[in-house]
This record gives sequence, C-alpha cells and structure tokens, in this order.
Amino acid sequence: MIVVFGSLNVDLVTPVERLPGAGETVIGPSYALHPGGKGANQALAARRAGAEVRLVGAVGTDAFADIALSLLAAEGVDLAEVARVEAPTGAAFIAVDADGANQIVVAAGANAQASAAALASLPLGEGDILLLQREVPEAECLKAARRMKQAGGRVILNLAPAGPPDSALLECLDMLVANEHEALVLAQSLGWGEREPDDIARRCDGELGIACIVTLGAEGVVGWHGGVRRRLAAPAVNVVDTVAAGDSFTGAFAAALAAGYGFSGALQRGLAAGSLACTAAGAQPSIPRKDAIEALVGQSFL
Repeated sequence: MIVVFGSLNVDLVTPVERLPGAGETVIGPSYALHPGGKGANQALAARRAGAEVRLVGAVGTDAFADIALSLLAAEGVDLAEVARVEAPTGAAFIAVDADGANQIVVAAGANAQASAAALASLPLGEGDILLLQREVPEAECLKAARRMKQAGGRVILNLAPAGPPDSALLECLDMLVANEHEALVLAQSLGWGEREPDDIARRCDGELGIACIVTLGAEGVVGWHGGVRRRLAAPAVNVVDTVAAGDSFTGAFAAALAAGYGFSGALQRGLAAGSLACTAAGAQPSIPRKDAIEALVGQSFL
C-alpha cells in the first residue's frame, strides 16, 4: 500500500502566449477547472500506475471539494482519511505558455489543516510506502514520517514546492525526489557548495544516506542510490504542457517500488509517466495509466 499524505486542490489553468513578468498582466482566452494538488496528483499517479493507494489530507465543505475528489474517487483511491474542514478547498492558479512552461500560485486553504493523526490507526507495515510533499504543514509531515518508520515502511519526500526541509524530517527519509531548482535549494539549506544536480544527489546519497533523484525536465533524470549512479534520458514526446509531470514521475516511481521493481526499474517507469503527462493538458487529466507507461518503457529503455 502507498499512503500519500498531502494536498488536494482545484486547478484553474489559463493558456497564455507568454508568462507574465513581475507586475505585468497577460491576458488568456479562457480557463479550465481541474482537480489537482500535489498530494492528490501523486496519489492518482500511483493508482493509475497500478498501486493500492490511500490519501490522507483535507478539503473544505465547498463545491470545489467535490471537484478535488472526483477523479480520485472514480479511480479507486481510498479517501476515507480525507477530512472535511471549515476552510476553503485549496486552489492553484496556473498559467501555461505556448511552449508548455508554467507559473503556479497555490492558495493552501484546507490543506493548512491537514493532519497526520489518521496514520496512527492505519495498519502500516514493512511493505508500505509513505509519499510526502510540501503543500501541507511540515510538522504534520514529520509526524506521518515517524509513524511510517515505526511501522517499518519506507518514506519518500518530493521536495516540492522548493524549500529547506526540517532536519528531523530528513532523518526519516529513505528517498528524496527533487527537480533542479529544488535540489539547489536543498544544497543551499545544508550549506553545501555543490550546484550541479548530479553532485547534489551523490552527496545526499553518500552523506545523508538518502537515495536522491533529480528530475531534469527534457534532459531526463539522475539518481544515486547506495553509491551507484543512474542516468536516464527522457523519451521524446510532443509537449503540450508540463503541469503534473513531476507528480506523475513521483507517483509512478513509488508505484513501481511498491510493485517490487528495483531503483532503476522504478526510475524508468517514473520517467515514462512524467514524459507522458507532458503530452496532455491539465494536471490530473494528463496523468498516464499503467499500460501506456509500460509501453513507453518498452520502447525507450528495454
């Protein structure tokens, strides 16, 4: 079982010719409303990649809550531990330019009240994986991580949005997933002089004992685990937008680990999922399914 402790949002996505600069207004023709949030996206990605998934988090009692939960419920993610609280459901405001690049502003809303208390009663064990991100309170992430470690399971942190992680949380991690910017923030927070993703991942693995994966966008991914380096190029795809590419990678990577794949096999499946997510618009609507992931793995890596 994969337990995701994280955020649930609605995403308001607007296509624009170019992303705005500071103080600038750019007009888009329309917008689309999709379910999103890093926790929800990664839960859905793991589920579509074949894993049994339970999501722990919070939504409001507003109409956006039903939208935020809709695809998760339809796909069979266990939502019994998603609380309804007296706060607006979280929302993300996303602009996507003609090249597929994006800018995102997230309003936490109910996510600020997400509680790890639900994990205390869950029947966790050695085969389970806890997947964390940084859109819910870090103190609650730490409680969730400690609960999973006590049960003998593994803990994965996706260091997104970027920020310096609590040292106590780092001590609970088995694996860390970051993009290039997030990896640089990690290095700076630890007082490291390294600036290259490869060097940061190697030091994280070697000194902290945390397997580290850095996604490199169109350049693929680099990962270090147990002193061994893995570097994979990204499959060539037609990019529509990059929203949820990182979440698709992380969820599919965790699902592959839960299915018994080793580090390299999990990287292949994560990278295939992240690449496929770039070929469709929106967050959760773009998250690929297991058959498509396995097909791309077969074409690109085997």
